[in-house]
Amino acid sequence: MRKCAFLSMDCLDEFEVYDELVEPYLNELGFSVDAVSWRNTGVDWNLYELVVIRTPWDYQDAPEAFLSVLEQIEISQAQLQNSLDIVRWNIDKIYLQELGELGVRLIPTKWHNRLGETNVTKAQIDSFFSVFDTQEIIVKPRISANADNTFWLKAEQDVDLANLNNAFKDRDFMVQPFVPEVVESGEYSLFYFNGEYSHAILKTPKQNDFRVQEEHGGSLTTVTPDASLLEAAKKCMMAIQSVHTMPLYARLDLVKFNGEFCLMEAELIEPSLYFNMDEQSPKRFANAIKARLT
Repeated sequence: MRKCAFLSMDCLDEFEVYDELVEPYLNELGFSVDAVSWRNTGVDWNLYELVVIRTPWDYQDAPEAFLSVLEQIEISQAQLQNSLDIVRWNIDKIYLQELGELGVRLIPTKWHNRLGETNVTKAQIDSFFSVFDTQEIIVKPRISANADNTFWLKAEQDVDLANLNNAFKDRDFMVQPFVPEVVESGEYSLFYFNGEYSHAILKTPKQNDFRVQEEHGGSLTTVTPDASLLEAAKKCMMAIQSVHTMPLYARLDLVKFNGEFCLMEAELIEPSLYFNMDEQSPKRFANAIKARLT
């Protein structure tokens, strides 16, 4: 059998993972699949024909070390998907600036470098509310996953400056207006394999929360996207493909903001692809992998 590795993390006990649904279809296509932690330093990547980045959901804690591992895979005989170039581009959310310049509609964003020894002040926090003319903002790292170190701040509430400064002392960060539609209507995720649309879901947070991930109590619903949502996603995919070669997989997270679908994130590194939400999606993904190696 041809050997394929799904790049993972040491322990996934606290996460919802659905990649095992793909394995039977890959087996039928002549592939064996190993789940390999990116932190395992003893792996001979030359044993694999393909390494697919799947669930290394702690990479944000050591992004340079993670990229170093991907560099090792890239110079081996294994094909890395998505590619190292795509990962380097997508790992810092400032990539959104480039997509915005290509015509993709985005949530308004202010970009900030890590604080270092300079602490953010109450006056600076107040200025964030003012610049967006809003009473609620989101502050989050530019390199992040799982909504880690993401803060939902409200103008009428006291801000824990110590916690905020600790979170962003060594992390570049971004500030956006809070999008009420995330809570009211949910966030849409559309999935593409080799540039072809596969399926879509709606993610809604639990009550009094804004995080849509299952691990934080979010709910998932399979949906059929309407024409306007599909058009917005298509525009995003075209912009991505104008910057990079076609990714093996892409998850586009979109939300309505001021009446228009806007891209929240283009997940090209390690998104959950929610194979549990569409019966045919594991088979489509397996076929997309085979097509990459044909």
